[in-house]
Amino acid sequence: MAQAASASAQRAAARRKQRAQGTRPKRTTGASGIRWDRVARTALLATLGIVLLLYISPLHRWITQHNLAKQQNAELQQLEKQNTDLKAHIKLLHDPSALEAEARKLGMIRRGEREYVVRNLPDR
Repeated sequence: MAQAASASAQRAAARRKQRAQGTRPKRTTGASGIRWDRVARTALLATLGIVLLLYISPLHRWITQHNLAKQQNAELQQLEKQNTDLKAHIKLLHDPSALEAEARKLGMIRRGEREYVVRNLPDR
C-alpha cells in the first residue's frame, strides 16, 4: 500500500513538473484508438458539405429566373415601343390625306378617275 501511495505521489510530482515547464502530458487514446476530435471535425465538414449541396438548387433557380426576367423586360420594352409606333400610325391614318395615300399605295383610285397601267418599265 505504501508503494501504491508512493507511485501516485510520483505521478503527481511528474505532473507538477510538466506544468511548471509548460508542457502537457500526453493523453492516451483509450483502448479503441478512436480520435474523437478528428471524428467531430469530419462530421462538421460533412454537415457543411450537405448544407452547401442544399443551396445549389435554389441558387440555380434564382439565376435562371433572374436571366429570364431580364429577357422579358427587354421584350416588354420592345413591345411598348412597337405599341407607341402603332398608336402614332393610327393617329396618322385618321387624317384624310394620309388615308388617301395609303389607299393609293394599295392601288385604289377615286371614283371618276381614270386608271393607267404602265407595263414593261426598264429596270433602274
